[in-house]
Amino acid sequence: MSGITPHARADIIGILLTSEDRFGRRVRDGYEELIVAAMDAVADDPARVGVQERSELGVGIRAWHLRLSRGSVPVDVHRIITPRHVVFFREVNGEVQILRVLHESMDLPGQRYE
Repeated sequence: MSGITPHARADIIGILLTSEDRFGRRVRDGYEELIVAAMDAVADDPARVGVQERSELGVGIRAWHLRLSRGSVPVDVHRIITPRHVVFFREVNGEVQILRVLHESMDLPGQRYE
């Protein structure tokens, strides 16, 4: 993976802080595992089944919903039943760059992807 943009890092931090505040440390830890599993999935195979092209958001942008990585989280980690976030990424020089991790209900075209 070529990297995680500052916007994506801020998204992840915000998601984890909100998760812990609303649902507790156990859920926060489970969500963190799920986010890592999702980023690993797209880094391993950015064209895997389930990836969606999102060209309306920018050149080469693709999306992977966290729910598609639920089976990759170890069974001893708190499973998130209904994850609501999406990893947005693109390939840059053959490497995956994580652009954003956003809630599915957000105004996605109104966000910055860089």
